[in-house]
Amino acid sequence: MNIKTNAKVMTLPEVRREGFQALLDRLGPADTIRFLQQYDAGRGDYTRDRHIWLDPVEDEEIIAAIEQRQQRT
Repeated sequence: MNIKTNAKVMTLPEVRREGFQALLDRLGPADTIRFLQQYDAGRGDYTRDRHIWLDPVEDEEIIAAIEQRQQRT
């Protein structure tokens, strides 16, 4: 595997352009499109849902679960 190292840090648009070009070079146009179509931003509101799941859980419950898991290993 050839790893490209740059002395300068690329901007996000430069990284995007280089990455897209790498996909095109390696996969060709059709498979690049197929690869990019795999990604989905998802649905819903993760932050809201996380609060619904985690707010009822007390810190002590989390600590106890961690300690119990550590004892099993």
